[in-house]
Formats: sequence, C-alpha cells, structure tokens
Amino acid sequence: MLVPSSLHAVRASRIASLLVAVALFAAAAVPAFADPGSSGSGGASASSEVVVKRGDRGSAVRSIQHQLGIPADGVFGPMTERAVKRFQRRHDLVPDGIVGPLTRGALGLKPFSSRSVRRTSRVRIPAVLRQIAECESGGNPRAVSPGGTYRGKYQFSRETWRNLGGTGDPADAPESLQDRLALKLYRQSGTAPWPSCA
Repeated sequence: MLVPSSLHAVRASRIASLLVAVALFAAAAVPAFADPGSSGSGGASASSEVVVKRGDRGSAVRSIQHQLGIPADGVFGPMTERAVKRFQRRHDLVPDGIVGPLTRGALGLKPFSSRSVRRTSRVRIPAVLRQIAECESGGNPRAVSPGGTYRGKYQFSRETWRNLGGTGDPADAPESLQDRLALKLYRQSGTAPWPSCA
C-alpha cells in the first residue's frame, strides 16, 4: 500500500508526463513559415519538391518572375532574389530568397518539374568584384548604361568583352559567364577597369 507521500509523488509524475505530452503536441501543431528544404530540414515531401534559388535558370524561374511582376528572363539573379524576399516579407514567410513549397504556393504556382530548372555552377567571386558589380549595375546582369556603351553586371564595353573571349552582347550573356570574364579581367588588371567603383 502507498503511503500519502508516495501517492503524491506518483500524481506529480503523472501530471509532469501529461504536461510534456501536451507541450510536444502543441509544438508539432505550430505551422512552419519557412520553406521546408531551404535550411536543410524537412520531411520526404520537402526533399521531393524542386526548390528554386539564386543561380538557377529555366522556365520555373520565368514563372516565378512573371508572378512577381519583374522582367522574366529566366535567370534567378540578385534582382529576382530581392523580389522574392520582398514577396516573402509581405506574406509573413521567412525572407530567405528561396522559392520552396510555401513560397511557391503563396505565388499561386504548381510544383516545378526538375526539367524546368537548370542548375549552374557558380564562379567564386572575390568580395571586391561583388562590390564592383553592385556599384556598376546593382548586380543586374541585364543592365545597360544610359548611352548603351557599357553592358551587363560589370558594365563591360563590347571591345573589352571581345578581348576577354566573350561573343555577342555582354548584357545577353549568362551571369556565370559575366562572372568568369570579370574575374579574368580582374586577374589581368586589378580594379583599374572600374575606376569609379574600385
């Protein structure tokens, strides 16, 4: 037979267990407002969902850009990332700039197929070049100077672009190619080609 003090201890233990169970249930019921998969966590459904982020290209990116009301060039660059973050803030989502299931749903888009996104390997850009790109074009690979002389993320002249091995219009070139040729130019001449922004 339990003595009163033991009975009291058993009741206290049962109440504590009940409180722990209620707390775990409440924590599981709280909705997540970050896109699963954007921070490396999430269940099976998050891992099967195609997540679209900076550096990606393709029809999924064009769909996102169209829904955001920005130029739909199919390149997920800095401008698209900023627009996604603004959208996420307005819709009480974590502003990480990544379009996972929650952000995609809030945009009113259906899940993306893996064929609708092309991944590109990014060139490791020194901080000084990132600052130059921000100064020259706001980081926009499609930027063209008012007179049309300087073009793209790093505001290449057509002559400099050709001398570096580029073809066509720098502003039409993939951002990854602009990054590679800017890095090549930086290694050849330092910051001298960008006197206003170095």
